[in-house]
Amino acid sequence: MGWKETSVVEERFRFIQDHRSGDWSLSELCRQYGVSRKTGYKWLERYEGQGLEGLQDQSRAPLHHPNEVMAEVAEAVLDLRRQHPLWGPEKLHAWLQRNAPEIVWPAPSTIGELLKRKGMTVPPKRHRRVGPSLNPLSHAEAANQVWCIDFKGWFRCGDGSRCDPLTITDAHSRYLLRCQAVAGMDARSVRDVMEAAFREFGLPTDLLNDNGEPFASQGVGGLSQLSVWWVKLDIRPVRIPPGKPQYNGKHERMHRTLKAATATPPAANLRLQQQSFDEFREEYNHQRPHEALQMKTPGQFYTASCRPYPSRLREPEYGNGWEVRRVRECGRMRWWSDNVFVGRALSGEAIGLEPIDDGVWRVWFYAYPLGRFDERKGKITKLETAAGRGAPEGAHEALPHTPSGGKPPETPSPLSL
Repeated sequence: MGWKETSVVEERFRFIQDHRSGDWSLSELCRQYGVSRKTGYKWLERYEGQGLEGLQDQSRAPLHHPNEVMAEVAEAVLDLRRQHPLWGPEKLHAWLQRNAPEIVWPAPSTIGELLKRKGMTVPPKRHRRVGPSLNPLSHAEAANQVWCIDFKGWFRCGDGSRCDPLTITDAHSRYLLRCQAVAGMDARSVRDVMEAAFREFGLPTDLLNDNGEPFASQGVGGLSQLSVWWVKLDIRPVRIPPGKPQYNGKHERMHRTLKAATATPPAANLRLQQQSFDEFREEYNHQRPHEALQMKTPGQFYTASCRPYPSRLREPEYGNGWEVRRVRECGRMRWWSDNVFVGRALSGEAIGLEPIDDGVWRVWFYAYPLGRFDERKGKITKLETAAGRGAPEGAHEALPHTPSGGKPPETPSPLSL
């Protein structure tokens, strides 16, 4: 005779039938079926409440977890995530804590698990690590000490129109001062945007930019028409080394966030794209928590500059015993019988020549050092830098210290040497 196969549910149901017959006590049935009295009572109770379904194996997981997030709290977290799909658990937690401190919000790790369970996360891409800079620029220790300016790569809107976003940030607070789609990557378009920023926020001490137009040129000192204007405003142009975007890492990181939030995909036209930029700027400055700012917003750190935008530009002042030359329209200055190239960006401007040796001069434009002029060679060359030969021209370490007010440092007359 073969073995008769029975299921677990059938065996438990037979136990229920035998108990209801009244022929055996519960203890006798439990010994016969090889279970404890506790299990026997459990089967009887489940059958009374759920019928045959109650006799099936059930999960051992607790029905109510002590750390379970309340439905209302979880929904509030998910709603905020839907409004800001680029915010991670840390930013969501910081925003909720700041705007509704009376509620006990789940920890960032719990929020991360909630988002993952709801399918609202994207696995991060692996990036190759970049080593630290060997010659970093000086750190901005206060608002308006260093502003960063750059173009975020152009793209086309839905209607095919070209969009060239110009961005300006404060390096200390990460405050996004401007995010504007300009008519072109030229000095006039950039100056219009910068002039509005200067009128609203005042003037910075330094402006960090790359080596491309319209911020720099191949002329002496690397000045362009735009950076000449900055120098006349007593703003020091600071250029990062060519091909080294990590020197402006804070600004580049903001560009990644800007692209993901406003240009993936782009808006239908330029008007709607600018509206998207404006909304991003408001959120980035006043709502989005920032890890580098202890999960506070840039708006909580930034204050306007105490240096207002002047109504008129002043003339340069140079030291006693200096030679002063006016750069002609061709970009050259007259030095006795020679024509020395300076740069077309300085056409019409007065430059100062500080005597430092016999026939050797240091050339200044306001408080900005242009280079070293040797009468015997008849040309202006780059200055030696504090960082040594080959250091990036225009880096903070490469510029001599100048007093506030844009006036070059006084030097003794050659007759007193």
